Amino acid sequence: MDKQTDEKGEMGHLHPVTTLIREISTIFSSLGFEVADGSEIEDEKHNFDALNVPKDHPARDMQDTFWLKGRKDTVLRTHTSPVQIRYMEEKMKEQSEPPFKIIVPGKVFRYEATDATHETQFHQIEGLVVGKDITMAHLKGVLDKLLKEIFGDDIKIKFRPSYFPFVEPGVEIDMVCFRCKGDGCPSCKQSGWIEILGAGMVHPNVLNGVGIDPDKWQGYAFGVGVERIAMLKYGIDDVRQLYSGDLRLVNQF
Repeated sequence: MDKQTDEKGEMGHLHPVTTLIREISTIFSSLGFEVADGSEIEDEKHNFDALNVPKDHPARDMQDTFWLKGRKDTVLRTHTSPVQIRYMEEKMKEQSEPPFKIIVPGKVFRYEATDATHETQFHQIEGLVVGKDITMAHLKGVLDKLLKEIFGDDIKIKFRPSYFPFVEPGVEIDMVCFRCKGDGCPSCKQSGWIEILGAGMVHPNVLNGVGIDPDKWQGYAFGVGVERIAMLKYGIDDVRQLYSGDLRLVNQF
């Protein structure tokens, strides 16, 4: 049940992040995606190495990663991407070839200063599709569907080149600001566009690493921050409000 009555007779509410995770999972399930899960404690291999992250990449430094004391090469995962590696490894052990279509909702951790748009823990939804003749057009189509389901049919999106070690080419996706409709406002820093998520075509090294032939199979991956979506959808101007424990915020939903 979404709402329950406590001992005082007051109704409880789902947290807006929980609501969004459920909503997004339902959207992808309708598109044939499987919902996968994984541990929040990961080894360095799956969190970095298997995702083509170089040994000298700054994300491995203490500035970005929580390393667990007394547990060699073990971290609190910095993204939900390790689950895609474990999923593909398991499928290949079962001698199951692609196609694969999964999303991975879950909590992730970054060692960084908190401010209005950053927290040390937050939620991501990772997406992975591997199949034959997969292109950026497929990626754009599914993300366009997702964002229109969340924000309405009148939004527009654009792809910008970007770099992520585990995809090539990599892109960041912006959407026309839903508040000013592209005219420029404080929400979009007067640009008319809001950065919403990162994505790209799965790097051949990632596929090779799990035993999938990149000459035969292609794929795309994306990662969306659930708190970022919540802030935009519900007009929340400080991400820390989501975890303040203030029921006045939660009870609105």
